[in-house]
Amino acid sequence: MVVVDGRWRYMMDKRNKKRIQKATGIELLNVIDEMDLKKLCEQSLPNHISFLTFEKVEWLNKTLDKFWPSIVEATEKEVKMRLGPMLVAYKPVEISSLTLDKFHLGKTPPKIDGVRIQRFREGQVHMDMEFKWGGSGEIVLNIGFMRTKLPVQLKNLSFFATIRVIFQLSEVIPCISALVVALLPKPKFQIGYKLNVIGGNNANLPGLGDMIEDLVNSTVADQVEWPHRIVVPVGDTPADIMSDLGLKLQGQLKVKVFKAEKLKNKETVGRSDPYVLLFVRVLFKKKTKVIHSNLNPEWMESFLFNVEDTETQTLILQVMDEDIGADKELGIASVPLHDLKPDTEIEITQKLLKSLDTAKVKDKSDRGSITISLKYHPYTKEEQVAAMLAEQNELKAREQMNNGVIGGAMDAVGGGVKMVGSGISAVGSGGSKLVGTGVGAVGSSVGIVGSGVVKASRLVSSGVKRLSSSNRLVSTTSTPVNGSPMHEVNGISKLKEV
Repeated sequence: MVVVDGRWRYMMDKRNKKRIQKATGIELLNVIDEMDLKKLCEQSLPNHISFLTFEKVEWLNKTLDKFWPSIVEATEKEVKMRLGPMLVAYKPVEISSLTLDKFHLGKTPPKIDGVRIQRFREGQVHMDMEFKWGGSGEIVLNIGFMRTKLPVQLKNLSFFATIRVIFQLSEVIPCISALVVALLPKPKFQIGYKLNVIGGNNANLPGLGDMIEDLVNSTVADQVEWPHRIVVPVGDTPADIMSDLGLKLQGQLKVKVFKAEKLKNKETVGRSDPYVLLFVRVLFKKKTKVIHSNLNPEWMESFLFNVEDTETQTLILQVMDEDIGADKELGIASVPLHDLKPDTEIEITQKLLKSLDTAKVKDKSDRGSITISLKYHPYTKEEQVAAMLAEQNELKAREQMNNGVIGGAMDAVGGGVKMVGSGISAVGSGGSKLVGTGVGAVGSSVGIVGSGVVKASRLVSSGVKRLSSSNRLVSTTSTPVNGSPMHEVNGISKLKEV
């Protein structure tokens, strides 16, 4: 009887402990928020779990309907003025010039499906809004493309995103001293439009649609996708508050690109000529040297990037094949920065994918891998100030360069200089000049476009002669600059499927 009684007590104690553990777990789930649960479950979070915390705000939509004409009139001129220089900064290298001719928001106002108060902080209110807009807006771009000027129209605009608005509170009426506006990276924003070349045929312009799509998405993501944001002062906002609300550089990421293995060959004759484009922000894209005719290349090159927010930012690695005309993408990989430990170097090997949007990719074939090392160093206050000043100076230098070169396009890369539309291209200090109706352009007709010249000169030096655009035989012996002539860093290459 004693044995039975002891066994019974043991079982009841064990049962009670399990009940206590379950009750504790349930209580924790009761207080956990959406962000904490996603961090806890990572990729294992079931799709059917949702947080229905958004409240309907039909009154706000009715207010937008009434105020929309005034909002359009007040913002269109300002937006057009700001977008002009921004388009030049993000201009793809395939385009010789890019200007904004028209920006019209249309008569249809956006709709806010719901609002959620995300969190309260001292002096701040964070609000997320489910935002959608399918309007009659119109954008007209004037593009220098394929030896001509093309007016390109983007119409039937639509936009879907979750927008975060931060209210900086004040004791002075209207009780708000500043607003911070940003797009949340998850779920990813969507931009829709219909592309139309005014007076032309889209079918005769290969690659134009991809370039425009990349330009639109990259510009929006790199400017207003969190942690990037727009800070709007309300009234006489103190300078220290504006500074605190603005985006600041938090640290430096050192990336060393070692090698890639078992790359997929994209050449009909011979083997691919791979290089790597890498970036945290598209605006500050960098590039390795080109390794010719090699599917297992080794680069052993290091690069430095400024980082604003390790929790949300990602390093993107595009392995490209240098080719005449448009380079091809061999594979792409991404590395989230949230797991990096300060001042600790790690080496990783990432599998290359066809696209970062794996849900839409049907081709699951092996594309090889890339091996890199990462080391993140958090900035001290002094280092942060110096880094932000250096970045501002770099952007100012780019702007001055764009304004001072014919066609508005000049990229300085290391010691190599590329001049588009001048009729003369200089490669290195000992390189020969490509003048007149050869590979170089006369006036603004045909620019020297980075990788095409490199491969053309290599083929010529091997005894192969190519016809230029004027059907004349060209023979050159351009000298590389630091082993990689005329490579482009600041342009935008689309993360496209190949």
